[in-house]
Amino acid sequence: MMSRSEKVQHNAQLSSDMTIPQHIAIIMDGNGRWAEARHRPRLFGHKAGVDSVRDIVETAREIGVRYLTLYAFSTENWKRPDGEVSGLMSLLKTYLRAELNTMRTNNIRLQCLGQKKRLPADVGAILEQTIEETQNCTGMTLNLALSYGGRAELIRGIRELAKKCMNGEISPDEIDEQSLDDALYTAGQPDPDLLIRTGGECRLSNFLLWQASYAELYFTEVKWPDFRKKQLIEAIVHFNERQRRYGKTGAQLQVE
Repeated sequence: MMSRSEKVQHNAQLSSDMTIPQHIAIIMDGNGRWAEARHRPRLFGHKAGVDSVRDIVETAREIGVRYLTLYAFSTENWKRPDGEVSGLMSLLKTYLRAELNTMRTNNIRLQCLGQKKRLPADVGAILEQTIEETQNCTGMTLNLALSYGGRAELIRGIRELAKKCMNGEISPDEIDEQSLDDALYTAGQPDPDLLIRTGGECRLSNFLLWQASYAELYFTEVKWPDFRKKQLIEAIVHFNERQRRYGKTGAQLQVE
């Protein structure tokens, strides 16, 4: 007999009355372990993960997601072996070159969250080209978090506000949540409604620490190379089973 969770996964499909999250953020975890389980190099898993990126971006655009943020490379990932880092950078460059026309055709705007200056020059150049050539696209925004860390982002934002205080542009008493929002990489974007992590781990790993304050968290054992349209739909079905109260009671929401 299937459990309730298994039944949901088996029958998961979107219906017209379901809410599509405006902003979905994904920690794409499990590439290396997926490859190791097949006795292949870790980079084999990263290459397979690129196919999942394509499928999830296409699905998100298709179902009406407005913002999709993918955690592609963290500030901590620079500590990995040189061969793996260079392989990841090469895959990123190849992906951007291959997907530029697709992004323009599908009206997808590319944005980068993170320390772009730390990226290799050739990767940074194609990244900037893709950002520039898709800047007027309005169908969906795809955020790639590259050399990204939530703590580093907060420090960067706080320093910007401190400089404004020193320059007399604002007073310390004027600093509020909105002013910090505006100093982050995601300025002008809504916070994630749904944050997904693949690969079986249950932690945020320094991802969107400020923005994810009220995100619904969804953890799955499925490793990123196996996470496709079906699994994204399952996550959205689970999202629709949640009640987002924002500090209120369920009874209060019913009255509203």
